This record gives sequence, structure tokens and C-alpha cells, in this order.
Amino acid sequence: MDYLIRFVQIHETFRKPETDSLAEMAGLDIEWLSYSEDSPFAIIRFKDTSDTNAAAKALLARSILGVAIYELWGAGVDYDFLHDDIRLRTQPIWDQYSRKTFRFDMDSFYGSRSASDQRSLIETFSYMAFTGGIRMKKPDNQFRIFEEYVLDGKIPHHLYFGRLVAESDRKAMNKYSLKKRNYIATTSMDAELSLVTANLAQAAPGKLAYDPFMGTGSFPVACAHFGAAVFGSDLDGRSIRGKASRNVSSNFDQYGTAAQYLGGLVADLTNSPLREERFLNSIVCDPPYGVREGLKVLGSTRVALKEVVYLADGKPAHLQANYVPPKKPYSFMRLLDDILDFSAERLADDGRLCMWMPVAGVIEGEDPAAEEDAVPDTEYTIPRHPALELVSLCKQDFNKWSRRLLTYRRLRDVTVDVEQLLAYKAQRLVLAEEIQDCGKMRADDLNAFRRKVWCSNFVQNRRSMSKLTYMQYFQGFKEQAPGT
Repeated sequence: MDYLIRFVQIHETFRKPETDSLAEMAGLDIEWLSYSEDSPFAIIRFKDTSDTNAAAKALLARSILGVAIYELWGAGVDYDFLHDDIRLRTQPIWDQYSRKTFRFDMDSFYGSRSASDQRSLIETFSYMAFTGGIRMKKPDNQFRIFEEYVLDGKIPHHLYFGRLVAESDRKAMNKYSLKKRNYIATTSMDAELSLVTANLAQAAPGKLAYDPFMGTGSFPVACAHFGAAVFGSDLDGRSIRGKASRNVSSNFDQYGTAAQYLGGLVADLTNSPLREERFLNSIVCDPPYGVREGLKVLGSTRVALKEVVYLADGKPAHLQANYVPPKKPYSFMRLLDDILDFSAERLADDGRLCMWMPVAGVIEGEDPAAEEDAVPDTEYTIPRHPALELVSLCKQDFNKWSRRLLTYRRLRDVTVDVEQLLAYKAQRLVLAEEIQDCGKMRADDLNAFRRKVWCSNFVQNRRSMSKLTYMQYFQGFKEQAPGT
């Protein structure tokens, strides 16, 4: 039997990759018979599976962008075709449901029906002769009629009929909502996308997940929800420590996952204390974009600060409790490259890296040449590494700005192209030499995305927005998606 997945009509580019990731985790082979980003309905088929209902439940058990999965009893372009298809597909199995309690309801996408119209349409299914009695709460079987309209359409152009098999874990969004969370900041990722990212990272019991840009811990909290052991690090230890009872650790206490939180540490990718072994199963991160302030890493371009500094009492300055380590400018492209190289050196076979990266440019359909003082687009080439395979690319739009979620899989060493790996390492050495002069450069010189964001936005909106409004906008840019 085929199955219908009812998705939410949001984050459309994330839905199929999330479902594919969950299918892989459950050891399921699925075939996509019908899928469109313009529709919340998708039809799949399970291959080489004897108990397809059990497979359907396993597939949707932890889905965030799926709502529910149904046995597909029929489909058609109008109700006559729908009824004929139902008879063709399912008439032999009606008897096994005929004496059980049931419920019928409707789901109209881009359309609506009055209560009387719904009742009339439901009555047209009486030929199935269910006699078990109607029960609106907790029936044995719940059937649903799905109608899909075009926007402002008068009649549906697609119809589906199905029996509910399982609902998803979408309710977890309410539990982990930032509005209810004990400790957050302006850059905390919203609950929905944090949980989706954890699904793409395949966080699960018995796995170890790490966030190198931990902040207030949105990704570790989401990974812990799915059973993974988690830890993280951040260049600014204050974001991890917080204040009094409000800190990263208190978030895990709030959700009852404190036992899965291994802790947080102050570090960056260029000065990581993690041992150089492939022991991580997932790396999830939303690295800083360097919009509000330039990117920096631990270190200094001043020769004097590269050596140990001793205080008047002879003690090393870096061992003092109030020591603030020096930082130096950092290239955004080097940041992306370092994340991939770090992941290739630390991820176990088939481990996953989920990394967010920004894109700045004009929205689709606009002519940038027609705009006064137009600034060229800044859309970075998708970073690559010979030991990492790109699994999926998802995109979240913010009017003229967007960001991508890139998911990579660590290849087994025997499948990595040695020549490509050597060439990649040689290129990293060249890049390292070019970065030596970063201390003499401004933040804009090292970050084309930052340049694009500030220049383009001020040119187009300088007459209508205050400086304060700009700061609020860029804080919100990294905080959450529209409508969440």
C-alpha cells in the first residue's frame, strides 16, 4: 500500500531531506511517488518492507515538518475519480474495519468547506458500510478527506482519502519554544529549525553530538531531545556560563536531559582541545556570520602577545581567573574551510556535519542592475572536502537575505580519493599563508557577506529606517524564521 504524508507548508526545502534522513536512520527504503514543494501532500512507497504500517510509524515518529502519515486509500482529480480509486485500491479490506469505531474529517489546503458541505461530502462515502459507530475522541480508525486547491480556487484540483497511521513529533516545538526556555540570547536558533537540524544530523541514543559555536545551546538541547549525548564550545565563555540560575546547563535541567549534557568549554576551531580522533557522530553548528562585528579567533598578530606574558608577581597572565585571551581577525571563507577540515578529522564513519551558512543577494525575479547603487551578490560557493559528501542543501529565505543548511556525511577512508585529499591539504597551506596578513585588514575586507549586508541594505533603505532599526533587523536575521 502507498502512504500519504501530510507536511506543514513551511520550510519546504527542508521537508524531503528531513524525511530521507529519518528513513535512513530507521533502515527504511522509501520511494517518492509524488512530491512538490508547492504542496503539503506527498505520496511514498516502502520497498522491501513486510510490515509497512510499522515502517510508517517509525518514519514519522520524530519528524518535525511532517504532521501525520496515512494509508492512501484513494486519489483523484474529482470525487467521482476518488470514489472509483478507493473501490479499486481497498474494497477487499473494508470488512476488517466495518465493525470498529471510526471518525471522518476533512483537511482543505488553500480552501474551506462549511460544516454542512463537509457533512454532505462525508455521506458520499457511505458505500463502505462501516457500522462500528462514530466516535469523535480516540476512535479505532480515523479517516480523512484531503482537498488541495490552487490559491483562490473555487474547486479542489487534487483529492486524497486516507486512514491515519501515525502522527509526528511536531508537538516538541511547543515544549522547546524559545518563549518558554530558561536561557536564550538574540542568536538562539528557534525550536523548529533546531529540531530539524538535529534530525538531519541523525542525533540518537548512543551517539555523541558537538556544537563548536554553542552560544546558549539550542542545537545541543535539540540533539539531547532525541537521545544523543551532547557538548559544545564557544569563543565567548560568558554565553555558556550565563548568570546564576540562567545558563546553558539550566536549559538541560528544564527539559530533564541534564544527564546527556557533558558540558561546555571555551575554545574555537583553530585552538580546539578535542583529541584528534574520529569519535564524534554529529557536528551541528550555526557559525557567526560576522555581520554586527568582525569575525575573530583566539590569537594575536602582535609578536609580544604570542609569547607567555608574566605579571609582576611572576605568574603567567593566562593562568589568572580574570584573563581575557587576545583575539585576531578571521576570514569568513577560512571559517567555513576550518569547519569542514575539523569535521573530516573528528567525525566517525557516516557521521554528519550540519552547518548553516548565509547568502546575501537580490530576491528571485529582481533585476539588480535596475537598482541605484546596486551591490553585487554574495553567494558563496558551497564548501567542499574530499572526505565529506554533501547529502542535502536546504534554504531559508529572509526577503533579500537567506541562509543555507548544508548537511555532509563523513566518507569511509577507503572511499576517499587520496589525490584530491592531498591537493586539498596543499590548498589549505596556501590559504593559511594568505591569512597571515589578516591583522592588517578590516572586518569588511575579510567578509564579503558582511560587506554585502551592510552596503546593500543601507543603500536601499537609508531613507526609511533608523540605525536602531537596522541593528534590530540584523539581530533578528540570525534569531528565527519569519512566522515562527
